[in-house]
Amino acid sequence: MATEVESNGEAGVTTLISGIVQDARELFVEQMTLFQVEIKNDIRRAFTGLAPLAIGAGVSLIAVIVLAIGTAHLIAWGFPQMPLWVAFGLTGGALAIVGAGLVVWGISILEKIHGTPDTALKALKENLQWKTKK
Repeated sequence: MATEVESNGEAGVTTLISGIVQDARELFVEQMTLFQVEIKNDIRRAFTGLAPLAIGAGVSLIAVIVLAIGTAHLIAWGFPQMPLWVAFGLTGGALAIVGAGLVVWGISILEKIHGTPDTALKALKENLQWKTKK
């Protein structure tokens, strides 16, 4: 009878330990999945921020080249005493402000991206604290 109790106790401990190991594996897999999802979301947000930045830079370059020429000549035509280079400077400066606004917008989107998966790290810390308290 005493041997039955010991073998049942050993079987219970083995089952308990294997259950703990299995729970730890599942928790690890869930944490890694959460890390992956957060990293994918950060990458998606990075590309979302880079799109207006690149488009803004391209539009600004084209705008400076095409509109500056036409507007500078218009200013020089309207004010014949003004040198042509001043008219080009005024036009280029105004268009550069628009381009800078688009660049600042893209940078503000990129600044919201964190390098670490905060939600996953917070959940991992909570899980570790919970496991160590028991």
